[in-house]
Amino acid sequence: MFWLMETDDHGANNGLPPIVQRRIFFGREVGGADRKLIPTYQLKSRMYLGPTAMDAEMALLMANQALVTQGKLIYDPFVGTGSILVAAAHFGAITMGADIDIRVIRDGRGPNCNIWSNFKQYGLPMPIGLLRADNNLPPWRPGLTEVFDAIVCDPPYGVRAGGRKSGGRKLLKGAVAPYSVPDDKRTDHIPSTAPYSLVECVHDLLDLAAKMLVMGGRIVYFFPVLRDDDTLETQFPEHPCFKLVAASEQILSTRYSRVLLTMVKPSRFSVN
Repeated sequence: MFWLMETDDHGANNGLPPIVQRRIFFGREVGGADRKLIPTYQLKSRMYLGPTAMDAEMALLMANQALVTQGKLIYDPFVGTGSILVAAAHFGAITMGADIDIRVIRDGRGPNCNIWSNFKQYGLPMPIGLLRADNNLPPWRPGLTEVFDAIVCDPPYGVRAGGRKSGGRKLLKGAVAPYSVPDDKRTDHIPSTAPYSLVECVHDLLDLAAKMLVMGGRIVYFFPVLRDDDTLETQFPEHPCFKLVAASEQILSTRYSRVLLTMVKPSRFSVN
């Protein structure tokens, strides 16, 4: 089957930057998108949602960028309400997630409305684990490497939810000494947290991925950018263990975009 397509140049851009000039494309169809998945997983019918829940179509695209297939182990270190892992589980992946907010991981909105209920709603395999963990202080034992086939996530960058890390302002400033939580208060204790900048967050994320991804594994994540004169900023985060293979822009407004970065790990991590 062959297709003839042309761009829509009628200016109906809903306030976004001007669309490209009229172009015509002709080519052979080699594959088609499974569009019926979008209404199946649409957020408006999902039981448990948060303010940063990833749109269903975008989560499925992220899973495709990560080459998620049957039996691969996929990790989301900012799991939230689990939208990205739901998409990965649809493609047959073994999923695992973490979040610094224990209330999201443990409580949700009750025993029948939480991350687990989202997977149950769609008849998907449950995650093998959901951790209360800090991206700034990874919970993995020393020497553990090359575990995950892909890391797929949406790091917090301060638009709908700012990043947080363990410590608290007073602890980080040295105003109070480190403390241990008494055994009788561990069940309902909420640890103190402090602001977590995007630069530090992405640095920690890439270091985590360099250690924990298998060779040839992928990390797929969003990175916010400022648009200047309708051009996309091209200075993306770098790491010696990774090669950037795709940068896909999603325009949010005339000034801001976020770019879906896809990076492949071609070399092993070294402390040197």
